[in-house]
Amino acid sequence: MADRTKVPRKGPWKPADATDGIRELAAGDFALMLTKHAREQMRARDLSTGDIAHVLRTGFVYEDAEPSTREGLYKYKMDGRSPNHESRVVRVVAIPSTKPPAVKIVTVMWKDG
Repeated sequence: MADRTKVPRKGPWKPADATDGIRELAAGDFALMLTKHAREQMRARDLSTGDIAHVLRTGFVYEDAEPSTREGLYKYKMDGRSPNHESRVVRVVAIPSTKPPAVKIVTVMWKDG
């Protein structure tokens, strides 16, 4: 299980902190929740939950957070390479939560076109 003492507790996180925080959540026991839209986008792109988990464990957040519809939570765009699709770049829009440890995926898309 990841050492959660390094995961920032309150947001919005700066991009580097979001990268570290999401990676740490994804490295431990956490709930991965997918919206209906995310599942549809994954199906359309032949992406698996393994692809998404890989992006969460190894990807990067480059942009500032956006507020979520739920107060105190924020959306982050995380980019990473898919191990199952010739290293194409996938973007996931994720809403991390530290209590309980969870990441909600709002949508997924190809970042490289």
